[in-house]
Amino acid sequence: MTRHSLAFAFVATLAIARAVSPVTAQAAEKAVVTPVADLKWAPAGIPGVSIAAVDGDMAKGPSHFYLKYDAGLVTPLHHHSPDHYVTVVSGTLTLTAGGADHRLAPGSFFALTGMAKHAARVEGKEPCVMFIDARGPWDVVVDPAAGDKK
Repeated sequence: MTRHSLAFAFVATLAIARAVSPVTAQAAEKAVVTPVADLKWAPAGIPGVSIAAVDGDMAKGPSHFYLKYDAGLVTPLHHHSPDHYVTVVSGTLTLTAGGADHRLAPGSFFALTGMAKHAARVEGKEPCVMFIDARGPWDVVVDPAAGDKK
């Protein structure tokens, strides 16, 4: 192959890629819109905890959902298998992670990766609502030592 034909093949390949790329991008577009009035809160199977799923399947893979802790709720030390990223929407949460307490007001963000152990308590008289971006199937694994502490 000559230098000229090699250059032509490269340019032709780029042109084809650019022509196909916008079609592929449009096919992948998706919009998920959930007004707050449409949230469907359900018990999470843990007293004082409710969940409202908005995207994905929490049991099977990555998902986005709201988590609501009732006022006064205190969780035991636990972890979740998937990495997850959390924004506090309302209420105040004290997160114990990494050997320290972190008081988190609305708008605060935290990430728990690598099955980081943590505990939480809701401060004040209102529930705490958080938005969760979970990167895999959701679970709650209570630390066995949590039951020993009184």
